[in-house]
Amino acid sequence: MTMTSQLTIRPATLADLAAITDIYAYHVIHGTASFELEAPDHDEIQRRWRAIVSADLPYLVAEVSSQIAGYAYAGPYRPRAAYRDTVEDSIYLHPSMHGRGYGRILLSALIAACEAIGLRQMVAVIGDSATIPSIRLHETLGFRHVGVLRDVGYKHGRWLDSVLLQRTLGAGSAAPPNVRNG
Repeated sequence: MTMTSQLTIRPATLADLAAITDIYAYHVIHGTASFELEAPDHDEIQRRWRAIVSADLPYLVAEVSSQIAGYAYAGPYRPRAAYRDTVEDSIYLHPSMHGRGYGRILLSALIAACEAIGLRQMVAVIGDSATIPSIRLHETLGFRHVGVLRDVGYKHGRWLDSVLLQRTLGAGSAAPPNVRNG
């Protein structure tokens, strides 16, 4: 658990899922960070949360004054076994919490949690190449630009890119996988 004077980063619990559902719904309906067209309901968010935590992957929330300011989790990058040491990050903030540095603290905590369990690579798949704040956030935390998939999604009446960034975790490829993962 990470704490600042105003912000606490901690593992997400079942009690947080209503707030997480609302935050994600906002981004699905109004934004391009997610390519989903309809916001999933609470039961679906709970199913997704259980899948992440049952895989022993980190799912964190940022809490300010007992309110969920945002959340982040690391999910499997791909289902094939050879990808077991690579995760994809997802991070979403409540719309009123943007621009306060909470995203940086939350993503930093997620990176640290992934390194602590021996993961080796983190991939960010950012919806829409116009999402400069998210791209810059990842870059400031050591992600490097590895590609753009042009016009792969259609939402809000326009074609959207997916921007791919990658960050080495821990020893990266300098050593074989850990016993936990390999």
